[in-house]
Amino acid sequence: MDRISAIRNVEDALRAFEAGEADLAETERRVNTVLRTFATEFEAPGKRAYRATDGTERGDGTVVVAESPAEARERVGALTDREPADVDVVPIE
Repeated sequence: MDRISAIRNVEDALRAFEAGEADLAETERRVNTVLRTFATEFEAPGKRAYRATDGTERGDGTVVVAESPAEARERVGALTDREPADVDVVPIE
């Protein structure tokens, strides 16, 4: 999903909320789905999405975009107040 498609999908969710066709929980679910799809299908030259792992298959839920695993560890560390050396990341395929 490219950025324009993601924005359009978020706009559709907000429009449905404003029209009373969806409640807040449904709107949040739709927007969250758009963001997760955008992140997992992220494509940009030289960058990719990485998920922080915590010893489980799903990880801790932190996903960042970076040029390398080292940069991803730095970003996750900054966002979660963890030391980058204590952060493991895997590319999202």
